[in-house]
Amino acid sequence: MNPVSAPTHDALTTETPDYPMARATGCPFDPPAALSELRTHAPISRVRLWDGSTPWLITRFEDQRALLGDPRVSADSKRAGYPHQSAGLKARRVESSTFINQDDPEHARQRRMVTAAFSIKRVEALRPAIQRIVDGLIDELLAGPKPVDLVQAFALPVPSLVICELLGVPYADHEFFQTRSKALIKQTATPEESVASVRELLEYLDGLVGQKLEHPADDLLSLVAERVRAGELTRSEAAGMGQLLLVAGHETTANMIALGTLALIEHPDQLARVRESENPKLIASAVEELLRYLSIVHSGRRRVALEDIEVGGVTVRAGEGLVLANDVANRDPEAFAEPDRLDVGRNPRRHVAFGFGVHQCLGQPLARVELQVVYSTLYRRIPGLRLAVDIEEIPLKHDGLVYGVYDLPVTW
Repeated sequence: MNPVSAPTHDALTTETPDYPMARATGCPFDPPAALSELRTHAPISRVRLWDGSTPWLITRFEDQRALLGDPRVSADSKRAGYPHQSAGLKARRVESSTFINQDDPEHARQRRMVTAAFSIKRVEALRPAIQRIVDGLIDELLAGPKPVDLVQAFALPVPSLVICELLGVPYADHEFFQTRSKALIKQTATPEESVASVRELLEYLDGLVGQKLEHPADDLLSLVAERVRAGELTRSEAAGMGQLLLVAGHETTANMIALGTLALIEHPDQLARVRESENPKLIASAVEELLRYLSIVHSGRRRVALEDIEVGGVTVRAGEGLVLANDVANRDPEAFAEPDRLDVGRNPRRHVAFGFGVHQCLGQPLARVELQVVYSTLYRRIPGLRLAVDIEEIPLKHDGLVYGVYDLPVTW
């Protein structure tokens, strides 16, 4: 019924490989070699997930953009055939679904309620405040002992402080929500751990929404609470929206700060270009290139077909799952020249690190500004920044939805 590949594609093997695949030892920044082989020889093929299901793996850049922009492709995680990343994540989504895992019109209705807060104009207005946060944390780094773990001392506090300020969440509670959010994005978390973490976070956010209903402030949670007052959202929907924005607002950017710093340290010529540049365009380009090169959402974007779809010479049937491996798509030589080379002057704005189509990342303007401020400031103020251990000793996040490092010991 389902052709495995177009007649012009060569099948690598008669066996269905497991997904996700392991990165090669000593190649912390590159996608698994097996993914690149599939992109070349069988760009649309079956893979086997943790539950034995065999969705389609999509590896080419243009095929992914086509599917992510196709209304016949659903992001609804409650549909049959949706390829969940793990048992824990499946249980968490059953417990609490947010607009990121819904389709239009409900997705668009809820997303529109918070879109204005992440507009380019609004986010640019936050740049001075983000600069103060970054400078203050660097002041503490320079005044403190070394070596230091850059993750805990800098990479995690920067976006946590920013998203707390934006949402109206007390930063004093950061240990509570950071611990729960780690469990939510860990693929090895059990269903019980995932459900417990999401329930605790939702209870916490529900309490904050209640506070904003009583005492509105100039923050995003107060705007969400106003939607509850107007009857446009339920309290549980508002808490879920707050949880999504809080978790997504610090986890991804924190990992990009740390992993991006590691990548630049390991590419000293590119680090020198960033450190010595006073050109905002070069810094913006470096951010886009590091997003493309690292692609920290490394377990693929998950979708399910609503109708039969022809893509790349393959028929995907209605109800079949899709895994769009954005890490290998961002290394597609058909889309980017010399894709395995880090070039901070490249400015590859078409990358799919933030996705594509109606579900592309809502917070990307904020992430871009945060990363621009960090990359333009950290290496200039600490020009001797270097690893305090061998790179082989740095623990990598192979077990999460978001790739990065657990800690990054540095000195100068």
